[in-house]
Amino acid sequence: MTITDAQLSNSGVLPRAQWGAFIDGGFVPVGDRDTFEVVEPATATPLASVVSGDPDLVDLAVRSARTALPAWRALSGRQRGAHLKQVADRIRAHADELAELVSRENGKPKRDALANDVTFSSNCFDFFAGLGDSLPGEIIDQGPIETRVLYEPYGVVAAILPFNWPPIHFAKKGAPALITGNTVVIKPGEQAPLTVLRLVEIANEVLPPGVLNAVPGLAAGAALAAHPLVERISFTGATATGRRVLETAAQNLTYATMELGGKNALIVFPDADIDVAVEVSIEGMFYNQGEACTSTARILVPDVVYDVFVERFTAAATALVVGDGLDPRTDIGPMVDANQRDRVLGYLQTALDEGARIVGQGSVPTDPRLADGYWVPPTVLADVAPESTVGQEEIFGPVALIMRYSTVDEAVEIANGTGYGLTAAMITRDEAHAWHIAQRLEAGMVFVNNYMRRSFLGSPFGGIKGSGFGRENAPETLHEFVRSKAVRFRSGRGEVPVWPPRT
Repeated sequence: MTITDAQLSNSGVLPRAQWGAFIDGGFVPVGDRDTFEVVEPATATPLASVVSGDPDLVDLAVRSARTALPAWRALSGRQRGAHLKQVADRIRAHADELAELVSRENGKPKRDALANDVTFSSNCFDFFAGLGDSLPGEIIDQGPIETRVLYEPYGVVAAILPFNWPPIHFAKKGAPALITGNTVVIKPGEQAPLTVLRLVEIANEVLPPGVLNAVPGLAAGAALAAHPLVERISFTGATATGRRVLETAAQNLTYATMELGGKNALIVFPDADIDVAVEVSIEGMFYNQGEACTSTARILVPDVVYDVFVERFTAAATALVVGDGLDPRTDIGPMVDANQRDRVLGYLQTALDEGARIVGQGSVPTDPRLADGYWVPPTVLADVAPESTVGQEEIFGPVALIMRYSTVDEAVEIANGTGYGLTAAMITRDEAHAWHIAQRLEAGMVFVNNYMRRSFLGSPFGGIKGSGFGRENAPETLHEFVRSKAVRFRSGRGEVPVWPPRT
């Protein structure tokens, strides 16, 4: 199907039918380069065509960022912060447009995209703009020698993003990299690149040309990871993909921050308030259609309340409204594309083959306009074995796994019993006990009686084990994008030893 600008003119959020790479302050004409289609997942109809970035485009973007680097890093932190503050204001000015674009290309409810994705993006630029006056630096008194430690930008940063939270990942990588004096080339998730390209365009209304560039397309990620002028990589995505990126980056000894997958556990303690447990578990599991590395895909429930919890959780899960993300009533949108839908349904069949049972399943839209959408109903599986395929591997969809346990020690063992370590959660009335258990859980983040991941800005975000390394969203994130240089002076206090010794 050929898409024209005229067909899109009434949408209000798709300013062009064909999108190129954004390099050196503007879109590069697509010309005769290969393109791929971005499809609206609720209707399975094309939204736009996007250039499939090749190594030549990536090289152009990286060299543009390299050229812009000296002037950008020469600005003070306060001056760069003023630019980032303007970016935040521009994002807020386009908030409704961006939220609708996210919903149309990603499938998530527009209300969530507006309240969470876009709001986080603008707030993130504000947050890191405010750190411009407090960038890392220190003086070490070593007697006759004074060491001044400078923290300098790496240079060109490659930010490789997934599809599930486009504005969030754009900001949580772009803002700290820019405030510390780096320039950036972004590779958006190929399933949902339009919002990121639009955000880059908006940001370039106030940033100098070349400071922030974007190249879409599957091949662009590998080309960025391999480019010899890229000095830092910030990656979010599947663990297997992250390993391939690291293998490529290792050829140039390129530093990397890796935010990878999760198989997160939420433990309902025997003393838990069941209503609170259900409420928190529903949000933890089904928010963003379960297309989240932070999803509480494993819900661990003690034998003493297992049946009651399953009944109430299932009733809540099956009451969730599945539909077009542009409908304000929608709780759960479609999977981002057909491949993701088929992958999730494949895991569901595997779970049944391995002995789990479906205790509840929601409905999908009956509107003929949505008949071809990439729907997976919210599904609840009970009696899932911790060692099963679905108990170990990331599903990345609206499929909740409820597992039994007998003792708290067993629950901790199950929670820690995967190759991942991103988040964990507990529901209990005994917060002192929760503090003790939190120290035993192998995760980078632990939630107690909440799953409020929508307000993580200011707190360190990241995992351990197969969930990656490095921390985002917090002041300590600045250290991910700078490297130290020790400059040593005579302090004037005491003699500096010399060699050979004076006689």
